This record gives sequence, structure tokens and C-alpha cells, in this order.
Amino acid sequence: MASTLTKLLIHVTFSTKNRVAIIPEGLEPDLYSYIGGICRRMESPLLAMGGTADHVHMMVSLAKTVPLSGLMLEVKRDSSKWIKERDAAMRTFAWQDGYFGFSIGASGADGLRAYIANQKNHHSTVDFKDEVREFLRKYGVEWDERYTWD
Repeated sequence: MASTLTKLLIHVTFSTKNRVAIIPEGLEPDLYSYIGGICRRMESPLLAMGGTADHVHMMVSLAKTVPLSGLMLEVKRDSSKWIKERDAAMRTFAWQDGYFGFSIGASGADGLRAYIANQKNHHSTVDFKDEVREFLRKYGVEWDERYTWD
């Protein structure tokens, strides 16, 4: 019997709505754990996650039967609901409408893990928009600033 075997490593980043710095640092471990559970449910293990008060980065191993858009719908919808239910002060929390996703090779996984782990230090000097623009250039993605930053 034939098998379908895949290893689809994806780097995803997305921000809070309007890049509002609203994610408390103390919430991050539980938020990342919760998102990891969503990813497991979608058979797309979360391999690394990190971020700042206004955005997050994820490295996932995307399941062969799950479109990235479906995974991100579940992650953003369910985690937003969880944040709002967890803390009444966060009842207006929202993620940006879109996300940025890039495939990476297995040889880049360790470097991406280190990059994600270093987010707080990295963003002491680099703005989220500049970071994303650099990824878009690196991966050859064309974009229109008018529609990129909802």
C-alpha cells in the first residue's frame, strides 16, 4: 500500500489588530500552549512560538490534509476567543485579519527556532512592519502597502 509522507515547515507571523501592544508578557506561555493545542488538534504540530506584545511568530509542521488558511482560521479564531474569556480587560482583543506565511526547508528550522526565541531582543531595534517587509523581500513576495496592514 502506498503512503503519503510530507514535511511541510511553515513560518507564520501575524499581529494584533492595528498592532496594538496588548498581549501581556505573563500571558504568553499559556497563549502559546493553547495555540499549540489547536495545532495538535489540526495535526499540524507547533514546533516553535514566540513574539512580543503586538505580534507572534509560529513554526508549524503543516499536516498533509490541512490548508494553511484552515489552520490559521482555527488558531486565530479560537485563541482570540480564549483570550477574551480569560480576562475581561481583554474583551476587545483581536488579531489582524490576515497573516504572513512562508515555507522553510528543514535545514532552516534551527535558525528559525533561534530567530523566534529572540523576538523581544530583535524588536528592541526593528519594527514589525519592517520585519515583515524584509521577509516579503527575502521570499520574493509582491505586496501593496495599502492592503498589507489591516
